[in-house]
Amino acid sequence: MRPHLGTTVDSVIATVSEAAPIFAAKGEAAKVGRDAFTATQTGLEHFLDLVGTDDPALPPHVRDVFVGLGAAEAREDRGPEVLLTTLRLASRLLLRTAVTSFSGVRPVTTEEIVYIADAITAYVDELAAATTDGFALQVREKAGEGGRLRRRLAELLLRGSAPESVVATAATAAGWRTLDAVVPVLLPLDEARDARFRYATDGIVAERVRDAVLLIRDGPRAGRAHLAQAWAGRAVVVGPRIAWDRAPEAVRLTELVAELVGGPGGPTDEPVFADDHLAALALRGEPGALTVLAARRLAPLAGLRDVQRDRLLTTLGSWLLHWGSRSEVAAELFVHPQTVTYRITQLRELLGDALDDPVARFELQLVLAYRPASVGRPGDGNAPAG
Repeated sequence: MRPHLGTTVDSVIATVSEAAPIFAAKGEAAKVGRDAFTATQTGLEHFLDLVGTDDPALPPHVRDVFVGLGAAEAREDRGPEVLLTTLRLASRLLLRTAVTSFSGVRPVTTEEIVYIADAITAYVDELAAATTDGFALQVREKAGEGGRLRRRLAELLLRGSAPESVVATAATAAGWRTLDAVVPVLLPLDEARDARFRYATDGIVAERVRDAVLLIRDGPRAGRAHLAQAWAGRAVVVGPRIAWDRAPEAVRLTELVAELVGGPGGPTDEPVFADDHLAALALRGEPGALTVLAARRLAPLAGLRDVQRDRLLTTLGSWLLHWGSRSEVAAELFVHPQTVTYRITQLRELLGDALDDPVARFELQLVLAYRPASVGRPGDGNAPAG
């Protein structure tokens, strides 16, 4: 069989190259090709060395080669599919090589072919097991390191006050490409493991004495619609979307909402959203809730010039106070009624259906009664999740 070994190895690599899409990626093809070649040549050569001996199928030095190849795939964030496909092809072509080689010496019986096939299959199974062992070991090692890095980021965000450069470095190490807003989710402790697995690099989990906090980075998975679906039937409290450097404040508001509704999930096992309870917290004298509510309700006006925004908000406050009476608003503000109509039209374009929603109107009145000069200006707050 040895004279045919080189041809067999080349056939395996050529077939795998055609079948595996990764060989189309120029940057990775060379590395993957070398690994596939090493796996094939080492495996087939050792199989021939075993013929006629009682040696174990995989001595340590050979097994280490395949464990290392599997680990390398995991380090490169690739699956073991290419190497396993290579081994399966090598198994078939090795059997073909054996039968062809033997038939050149004498006729081969069916029993002998079955015996050879069993030996090749058992041997390649050993190689595949070593490869997947190496892959699994590296994945566990990476997961442990990744978990440590994510715990570090969670600690920095929840503690607050860390320099931005320190937090940004920790975020990059934990797999967060950008450091933007976050959405906290208050979980029962028994949900922490599932949350950690489900959100992977999109979220970090900090376990506490009685509960756990999941911090989800801004993105599609942090939107309200996604969270409502993802946590349906679960007792969790979803906090407000807020800038990363105000994460401790967001968690505190989430905890206050949990107290307000009777704990995570309240009386029913359904997600509770803090955005729906900010007004209640504000009426209880919680300034942080009012700040977040103001930023959320007035976000559509954040891009306006200060003078224009203040004029519109003054008009809106009077319009809400006088139940939409154009004449009373005009009299209070000393402007023409048509001016009031023009400004309300602008507000409707910016605020949409909020002006016709009783809850939104109440929250706007609450915000405008409190409104300091900075409320609603760019950079002072974030829009709600979803």
